[in-house]
Amino acid sequence: MEAPMKAVTVPAFGGPEVLTVVELPDPKPAVGQVVITTEAIGVGGVDTLLRSGALAAYGATPGRVLGQEVAGTVTEVGEDVHTGWIGQRVWAFTGEGGGYTERAVASAETLVPLPQTLSAVDAVTLGSSAMVAHFALRHAHFARGESVLVRGAAGGIGVVAVQLAAGGGAGAIAVTTSSPERGDRLRELGATHVLDRAGRGAENAPAGYDVIIDIASGADLPSFLAMLEPNGRMVAVGVMAGMPPADFGMEIVKAFRKSTSFATFSADTVPTADRRAATAELFAASVRGDLKAVVHEMLSLEEAVLAHQKIENGEVFGRIVLTPSAG
Repeated sequence: MEAPMKAVTVPAFGGPEVLTVVELPDPKPAVGQVVITTEAIGVGGVDTLLRSGALAAYGATPGRVLGQEVAGTVTEVGEDVHTGWIGQRVWAFTGEGGGYTERAVASAETLVPLPQTLSAVDAVTLGSSAMVAHFALRHAHFARGESVLVRGAAGGIGVVAVQLAAGGGAGAIAVTTSSPERGDRLRELGATHVLDRAGRGAENAPAGYDVIIDIASGADLPSFLAMLEPNGRMVAVGVMAGMPPADFGMEIVKAFRKSTSFATFSADTVPTADRRAATAELFAASVRGDLKAVVHEMLSLEEAVLAHQKIENGEVFGRIVLTPSAG
C-alpha cells in the first residue's frame, strides 16, 4: 500500500500564504480516468485567481487542490480506459484543480502522449498556455501579414502567442511588458516593437493593430480597444489585471464606423479532441525547434507559496513549474 501523497490545498481564499501542504489518501481513478505520477506541474495565473477568491463569482470555492495541468507517467487506469496507457509518459489537463500533487487524477480524454525528447517540464510549460494562445489567434481570425499586439506578453500565454504570431507571418508584433529587459527577451522570441504597460514607448510602433490578444484586461482595456485598426479584433483570454470597466464596450460604439470587435476566449468552448490534437502539434513544434518552452524556474511542491508570490510580484517570465522534488 502506497504512503499518503503530498498535495497543496487552498483551505480558505487569501494571499499566497494560505496554500497548505497536506497528505491525502492515494487517489483511485473513476470510470474514464487515470492516475498520473507527476514529474512536473504547471503553475498559471489562473491558479492565483482561484486561490485569492477573484473567481468566486464564477463558482470557484476554497478547499480544493490547485493545478490544471500535469505531466508524468500513467500508473493506474479506471474502467473503460485502455490498459495500454499504463507506463506511458503523458501531459494531462486536470480540470479546475487537482494538479498540485504527487499523484494526480485526470480524464483519459485529455491525455497527450509526450514525444520521447520532450521533458515533462517543457510539456507543462507549453501545455495549456500554448493551446490557449493557438486558439486565441484562431478566434481572432489572425491572417499572415496582419499586425498583432500581445498585451501582458511576458507570461505563459503571451510568450507563446508572440512565437505563434511570428511563425504565422505577422507583419508586426508589438508587446506590452514591464521592463526593457523583458522586452529584449520578447524580441528574441519574435516581437518587433516593445511598449510599456500603457501601450506606449516605441516611436516606430504601428498606430493601430489588426489583432490584439489581451491577457491582462483591467481598467486600461478601453484604451487598447481604441488601438484597433478598421475591422480590428481584440480577444481577451485573461483578467490578470482585474475586470474591465463595466462600460468598456462604449469604446467600440464610439468607433462604430471602424467595424471593430471584442471577444472573450475560453478553452472550455473547444472540443476536447481538438484541444488534444492542437496540444500534440504544439509539442511536436517544440521538438522541431519551432516553439520554445520558456521556463522561469522550477520549484518543489513545498514551495508553492513562493511560486504564487513570484507571479503576483510580476517576477515571472514564462512559467514556473512545480515538481515533487525540484532540484
